[in-house]
Amino acid sequence: MPELTELWVYLAVGSAAGLLAGLLGVGGGLIIVPALVWLHLGNGFDNAVVIHTAVGTSLATIIVTSISSIRAHHKRGAVRWPLVMQLTPGIIVGAWLGAGIADQLPTLWLQRVFACFVITVGIQMALGARTEAHRGLPSLPGMTLVGSAIGTVSAIVGIGGGSLTVPFLNWCSVNIRQAVATSAAVGLPIAVAGTIGFVFTGLGEPALPPGSTGYVYWPAFFGISLASYLLAPLGAKIAHSLPLASLKRVFAVLLLGVGAKMLAG
Repeated sequence: MPELTELWVYLAVGSAAGLLAGLLGVGGGLIIVPALVWLHLGNGFDNAVVIHTAVGTSLATIIVTSISSIRAHHKRGAVRWPLVMQLTPGIIVGAWLGAGIADQLPTLWLQRVFACFVITVGIQMALGARTEAHRGLPSLPGMTLVGSAIGTVSAIVGIGGGSLTVPFLNWCSVNIRQAVATSAAVGLPIAVAGTIGFVFTGLGEPALPPGSTGYVYWPAFFGISLASYLLAPLGAKIAHSLPLASLKRVFAVLLLGVGAKMLAG
């Protein structure tokens, strides 16, 4: 059973993740994964599984965060459900593939992949890069292919896919608020499929800590999920009432610092 201090950390991480899920259309994995890596290394988790457990647990928490965020965005009529349905089949296949790839990567390489992804997202946000609308949405086969790519990358790094789905939808002429809301909905199949993948690929791993099923560590899941579920609607409310450019730049600085530290090992 985790100590009280550890539980407070999980609640704090979940609060930040929930706000980000509702506010920016991301599932919070960009915060959850590094927070769990550092916390669990300090608690003596085996280095061979600490990043895999962080990613698997992050995906599991995003299930809860996405449900809360979806409800808030749906009430405002912002979710483009036909687009969610078109992306979902590819996302499921991609998330399973991503879980399998992550399982085969050694700890250091998976950490480097995550770090490079975080730095890339941070640079994009810091520069205020906006995706210009250049075309309409692709056909169903194209949406399936895009969903597969989003699902694969998202599962490998333990995110809800917002940093990939939002720019794609915006590029396809979906307005930014609908893109954020739709991305929150797309995060649910990513998280469900990815979690299942990480549970099964981690079964039988002898280095896992007590309280785990595969690569999902349940004490962290419950603490983070509780807080994220409560805070996601607040983030969604803010997203519909405030400009987000300044907040994105502050978040970008945080991501660059996190990414650099993880890349350095």
